[in-house]
Amino acid sequence: MSTYPLRLADHVMEEARQAAAEDNVSLNQLLSAFIADGIGHRRAIMALKRQAERGDVAAALAILDRVPDVEPEAGDELPDVAKRPRGRARS
Repeated sequence: MSTYPLRLADHVMEEARQAAAEDNVSLNQLLSAFIADGIGHRRAIMALKRQAERGDVAAALAILDRVPDVEPEAGDELPDVAKRPRGRARS
């Protein structure tokens, strides 16, 4: 196990202490869990970015162009706030 002298703004430290108390864990446990979660999220984002770089937008759009332009089945409609004009904008 390693140690690292971490400097935090006073208000951040107070929030962390309150969160640790609310979760009934030590401050060390809380910060370790937050760091591990953050690293996991970062790894996932980096993996998605690598996959996106390998993506072929033209091929994806060609697949979407083969989808028939039909009305959705009953119950599958978008809510009014999500509806957009028909057709896809291409650049």
